[in-house]
Amino acid sequence: MKILTANGSLRKRARSALVGMLLALLATSAWAEAVIEVYQDPNCGCCSAWAEHLEAEGFEVRQHRTTDIRSVKVEHGVTPEIASCHTALVEGYVIEGHVPAADIKRLLAEKPDVAGLTVPGMPHGTPGMETGRHDDYAVLAWRHDDRTPAIFNEYTVD
Repeated sequence: MKILTANGSLRKRARSALVGMLLALLATSAWAEAVIEVYQDPNCGCCSAWAEHLEAEGFEVRQHRTTDIRSVKVEHGVTPEIASCHTALVEGYVIEGHVPAADIKRLLAEKPDVAGLTVPGMPHGTPGMETGRHDDYAVLAWRHDDRTPAIFNEYTVD
């Protein structure tokens, strides 16, 4: 005896739900143990707010306050064109600026061949830059050998 629903068989829907849960668990395990090392100016409040955003999303965050953030950026290949206020490192990737946690999770789950992700500048409405105003912005993926970043994700104001 088959039990049918408006959208197909109950068995198919249950199987789809199970596959979805397994994929979510696999994606979660890809970043659940990740430690993000954040290098920031000791007086920057938006950097600390971004770190709080990451912690709220389940990441372990270690903040390193330094007055020489430029040398951290240079050491990790962050050029002025893709720079923001803080630089973070996670599992071999460089995260520059106010990149949303969801994009970092995706990066760690997919493991693309990139140096890292960046949100250049400090757009309003990004995590840590909640000022009441919202700008359109893109999260860019970049490589050390190719100075033309590609769009990884886009956020637009409706």
